[in-house]
Amino acid sequence: MDNVAFAYTAGMDEETVERRLREREHGTLSLARDGEAYAVPLAHHYEDGKLYFRLANTPDATKKRFLETTEDATYVVYEATETDDPHGLDSWSVLARGPLTVLDDDGLSDGEINDWFAPYRVFDEELSEVSVEIVRMDPESLTGRETSA
Repeated sequence: MDNVAFAYTAGMDEETVERRLREREHGTLSLARDGEAYAVPLAHHYEDGKLYFRLANTPDATKKRFLETTEDATYVVYEATETDDPHGLDSWSVLARGPLTVLDDDGLSDGEINDWFAPYRVFDEELSEVSVEIVRMDPESLTGRETSA
């Protein structure tokens, strides 16, 4: 493995990290329980240094069980775009890590939730069995990296 190719990356400043979180509205939230990991793709809203997620749950939802046992979650937002070099990518990623708080029903109106998020995609669930929760992450760590020139 002496000839493995590498690309250099550089850290992003705080302004760039926040801009990426405002512009890109989806990523992957990673939760944990008893040494087991669970990651779920979802939309987010970033405002005033906080990340907000809308989770739709059914009575037997796996993400709800993992959410209840996760002390610190990790959220990843990223993008990778091909370049003229067939092996090259322009890429960046932002990692947020911190505790999650399920907000009370009186925290946000349905109008605010609908302004923040695209309609939720349901699969085979009966809508009467789907409950919606808004979860806030207060990032204790917020870092970003991007390919450098």
